[in-house]
Amino acid sequence: MKKQQQQIEAILELLQEEGLSIEQIEENLNFSIERRTLQRRLKELKESNRLLTKGEARSTRYFPKVKKYENEASEDLIPLSIEGKKILKLISLSEIQRIPVGYNKQFLENYLPNIDSYLSPKEKEILLEIGKTQGDNQAAGTYARQILNRLLIDLSWNSSRLEGNTYSLLDTELLIHDGKPADDKSAKETQMILNHKDAIEFLVDESDEIGFNRYTILNLHALLSNNLLPNPSASGRLREFGVGITNSVFTPLEIPQLISEYFDLILSKVNQIKDPFEQAFFILVHFPYLQPFDDVNKRVSRLAANIPFNRKNLSPLSFIDVPEDYYIKGMLAVYELNRTDLLKDVFIWAFERSAMRYAAIRQSLGEPDTFRLKYRDEMKNTIVKIILQKAQKDGAIQIIKDDANNLPQNDQAKFIESVETELIGLHDGNFARYKISPSEFKRWKQIWDNGSN
Repeated sequence: MKKQQQQIEAILELLQEEGLSIEQIEENLNFSIERRTLQRRLKELKESNRLLTKGEARSTRYFPKVKKYENEASEDLIPLSIEGKKILKLISLSEIQRIPVGYNKQFLENYLPNIDSYLSPKEKEILLEIGKTQGDNQAAGTYARQILNRLLIDLSWNSSRLEGNTYSLLDTELLIHDGKPADDKSAKETQMILNHKDAIEFLVDESDEIGFNRYTILNLHALLSNNLLPNPSASGRLREFGVGITNSVFTPLEIPQLISEYFDLILSKVNQIKDPFEQAFFILVHFPYLQPFDDVNKRVSRLAANIPFNRKNLSPLSFIDVPEDYYIKGMLAVYELNRTDLLKDVFIWAFERSAMRYAAIRQSLGEPDTFRLKYRDEMKNTIVKIILQKAQKDGAIQIIKDDANNLPQNDQAKFIESVETELIGLHDGNFARYKISPSEFKRWKQIWDNGSN
């Protein structure tokens, strides 16, 4: 009984950091405990009203009862590790409070592939379990080709969104599938989306030739930066002058010969890494940190991170729902502190969210979306309105925006994304929940797909 009480007190003390998963609790306790016993202790604490849980299944997080975490919006974006939270606080200080730094060569040089690792063995194991598809023994790129239409929209939109692009998900679908730019968006935003489409098709169509080599990465940059750089000849070429990082006290490497040398060292080390998830995260860290190109470095890293997943026919990483603020601060922590825990939290969470989006892969990972539950009736009414009015895609965009204006401002963007995602996924086998007759749905779907009345 005394041992049981000691275990409970230790768990509660650890949870003062709050928001921990069962894996994090298990790893950070100063004594060994069987998973089943730990689950029983957590259940006892919850039943005695001494802790709260949030999420379900693998996403469950445990919080101390004394904390009113519901009111701490910044903590609710994604679950963070203890180290991730510490880094978030450090990097959230004003620029004047942060120490200016330059490129640290040892950060890359000291990394020993397959000896050092940013991801723990358990994290790799969980990611592999989440990301497996039915294409284990098929040719590289088979799975990506099967879901290419969906991947083009998801990855193009989310990667562009992380750069401040204001295209909506449905705007993106309309541009990629129908070639119709959004009237209220800039030419630069349109170009960014189209560049992502071309770059993703390049990675998927040439799966046999794609790899972590100069050919792939330079051409990937050329496609992503097409018509976006002041100097058109800089597309697909390594940087030859100094650059700065907005809102950061980090100054990247400036000597062209060293930029080229460390670019090749990144490629050498990532090719030695055996685990596909470590490869992906290594690229997300070191390409932006080196800043090998005039601009578009993070976009290159996000698409290049999918190279090992494409090779192994794992679920792609589409950065679905990733909060821009957390991603940016995770990168700032790499730039200024050479600390990866916050970005790693974002990466792991993002991969799980991406895998969940492709429901056919692992439906068991899905869990009810609380936002969709909250606005279930509003979403249904909007979608029914679009179908009954036989709206084409541009008309649907306006209907969704108009209905979103009736909601609290903080929920409008998420509502627009949720309805657009639902519309894009509607087909003959899942429209009955909207109580639309087959003939009504067929008439609308024909107009929707063909783009004409």
